[in-house]
Amino acid sequence: MKIIAIGRNYAAHAIELNNAIPTKPVIFLKPDTAILKDNKPFYLPDFSSDIHYELEVVLKICKEGKHIAEKFAANYYEEIGLGVDFTARDIQAEHKEKGLPWELAKAFDHSAVISNFIPKSEFKDLYDLRFELQKNGERKQNGHTANLLFSFEKIIAFVSKYITLKKGDLIFTGTPEGVGKVEHGDRLEAWLEGRQLLNFDIK
Repeated sequence: MKIIAIGRNYAAHAIELNNAIPTKPVIFLKPDTAILKDNKPFYLPDFSSDIHYELEVVLKICKEGKHIAEKFAANYYEEIGLGVDFTARDIQAEHKEKGLPWELAKAFDHSAVISNFIPKSEFKDLYDLRFELQKNGERKQNGHTANLLFSFEKIIAFVSKYITLKKGDLIFTGTPEGVGKVEHGDRLEAWLEGRQLLNFDIK
């Protein structure tokens, strides 16, 4: 199982970090050791003093495929959930400045929080989904899938040109604006279309 993440897939988030709006998907990977599930607490690592949350809709791939045509891509995921892509923003900034890869900032242990997954058939329209993150009871992110720069199907088609997708792979589809720092003692909660899927502590 691998985790494929899409950067800058909401224009407002790209702008808030002073990044250019991409013309094709920006891809990075996380290892399976990045997974944190079952609403277990996230422990702040000692190598960063600036860990940020990024709430995202996550796709679970249901069968193997490569060179998938966009018109068939919807057949390759049956469930969706929510995830938090934790990012060591200080390390990321240092690496971006030097033109280095982001992995140390993005792929560290437990940096990919995931919820339970829900059959996509339970949602009327996957491009009319609202998702929200609260920190300590205060809304910080309020996303809507209508604002995706690249649709779920475009992402699957693009990634599968380069990387074979396998059953169980996860795709983090990008975060909206409102990302921010977490501190010891914070509590993060997240909802997808009114369903609370994440509720965990920062330690």
